[in-house]
Amino acid sequence: QVQLVESGGGLVQPGGSLRLSCAASGIGFSFRTMGWYRQAPGKQRELVATITRSGSTNYAEFVKGRFTISRDNAKKTMSLEMNTLKPEDTAVYYCNLDEFGMDYWGKGTLVTVSS
Repeated sequence: QVQLVESGGGLVQPGGSLRLSCAASGIGFSFRTMGWYRQAPGKQRELVATITRSGSTNYAEFVKGRFTISRDNAKKTMSLEMNTLKPEDTAVYYCNLDEFGMDYWGKGTLVTVSS
């Protein structure tokens, strides 16, 4: 029943911007921390940013100052605004949600940064 759907991925040139969105369905209002993770080819999945219900954020060092995470609890959505994108940002970006100690994941959206 629980489903997370990412959108907004695509091809962008280095230095460009992109906005990712995540829509959650099939969940109640007990969900807590939400976050974005990414996985590049041949690499392990890594944390990009997380945000609590109250809006407290945590960013990976490699995106600080460039990415901004936000959420709307009523709409059950989350966004990631990415600026000054670099080729090394190329990866599949995944939406994550925690509810009752259970982790839920979306299928991911591909972001390709290339000239």
